[in-house]
Amino acid sequence: MLAKVESYALNGLEGFDVAVEVDVNAGLPAYEVVGLADTAVKESRERVRAAIKNSLLDYPIKKITVNLAPADSKKEGSLYDLPIAVGILAATEQIPAYSYKPYVVVGELSLDGSVRHVKGLMPILLSAMQNGYDKFIVPEANATEASYVAGIEAFAFSSLKDVADFLNGSKEFSPVPTRTFSAQQAENKYNVDFSEVKGQVFARRAMEIAVAGGHNILMIGPPGAGKTLMAKCVPTIMPDMTFEEAVEVTKIHSVAGILDAGKGIVTARPFRTPHHTVTVPALMGGGAKAKPGEVSMAHNGVLFLDEMPEYQRQTLESLRQPLEDGVVTVSRAKQSLDYPAKFMLVASMNPCPCGNFGSKTQQCRCTAAEIRRYVSRLSGPLLDRIDLQVEVDGISYEELRFAPPSEDSATIKARVEKARALQRERYKGTGVHTNAQMTNAQMKKHCALTSDCERILEAAFKKLNMTARASTRVLKVARTIADLEGSENILVKHITEAVQYRSLDRKYWE
Repeated sequence: MLAKVESYALNGLEGFDVAVEVDVNAGLPAYEVVGLADTAVKESRERVRAAIKNSLLDYPIKKITVNLAPADSKKEGSLYDLPIAVGILAATEQIPAYSYKPYVVVGELSLDGSVRHVKGLMPILLSAMQNGYDKFIVPEANATEASYVAGIEAFAFSSLKDVADFLNGSKEFSPVPTRTFSAQQAENKYNVDFSEVKGQVFARRAMEIAVAGGHNILMIGPPGAGKTLMAKCVPTIMPDMTFEEAVEVTKIHSVAGILDAGKGIVTARPFRTPHHTVTVPALMGGGAKAKPGEVSMAHNGVLFLDEMPEYQRQTLESLRQPLEDGVVTVSRAKQSLDYPAKFMLVASMNPCPCGNFGSKTQQCRCTAAEIRRYVSRLSGPLLDRIDLQVEVDGISYEELRFAPPSEDSATIKARVEKARALQRERYKGTGVHTNAQMTNAQMKKHCALTSDCERILEAAFKKLNMTARASTRVLKVARTIADLEGSENILVKHITEAVQYRSLDRKYWE
């Protein structure tokens, strides 16, 4: 007999319908899988056979042919084990033919018949919903992930025997209850706070502006000045994620296989800090299965590059496209996938090989040629894409031991939230969420300048030899500074402060 079970596959973050057709006929015992299946799918033979037998169900000693349609699309992974097993049970009349028809079935099987967790369930559910499916059979280990998708009935099972009993009607099971996302679920998992940062008033102010507008920032200073600590504090002052943002991040983390199954959804903004030996495919995405890279896993969060010049030049240059477009395209011989990559870049570096060039407290031992060679590892086009450049110097013993406590993260976050609220209202319905993402058309509307502001920007443009991109980023930063003050218009003081954060590239790279 023939049985046809609906399942789903993923192409990047987008799913497509896969019909699992199982034909059981008389003949020499055999098990064949066709339909452009990879090794993991073909190995389902042993998992499915053992799972059916160990679930006290009958495995047919006949010729079994499994077709995964459409046959011209690559099928990867082990999520087809459960639909194949359901197809075999239906084809051998161990479950009614009509019982499984309304459901999209996904799940991996263990040899003992238990149903295992699968990657990428949330994007599968959302894609299937868009195509009209609303009933699903999923692993119990993915139940929490499925519970955050409203408008569906998802039944979660821990074993193949339970699935068979459910489809036979011999046992009743309730669908996974829908959960409501709350931003309060997010926790400060980084165990740091801005109150721990001593001194560095200028750098703290730059960090607040960067987070308020979603701007990229580069800190330059000697070792031990507090650059890494401030970078780690950035997530503590970022606004809580909305449900839409959390779903976007969860889809990426689910496909990458790093989602916490117990939580089922990402509640805290990502903070990714790849080692300086990271390769281009690891950073941008790729590999044999074109998985998302670090820039995508940092989506709606922070990508922190510590000691930026230590990264390979090719790796750093690959950041240009996602920094500009907010998306990364992973191209391979047989496929091309787009992954979102709207992240805030936070980078730090020493000003020279010894780290003390420009320091007020330490003596630099490097020659001018060594300094020039070191800082030239960052190209001009890449620097152009970094909105704020701030110098971080060492602090004195008195500041370290006796300075009064600085503002804590909660106080700074409250100001950031107000600025972000203005931006959400300003860009409502446009797909833009922060000032850093403004288009040129939006800049003309929201960054109008007075004649005094124009004169200051023109003077800075000429004196600092700015590019067109650099000048637009100055305007975006000025818009954010105005938002932090609740000002509807960009004033002279906003422009002058924004220009200050673009002057260091002339000091170190001139």
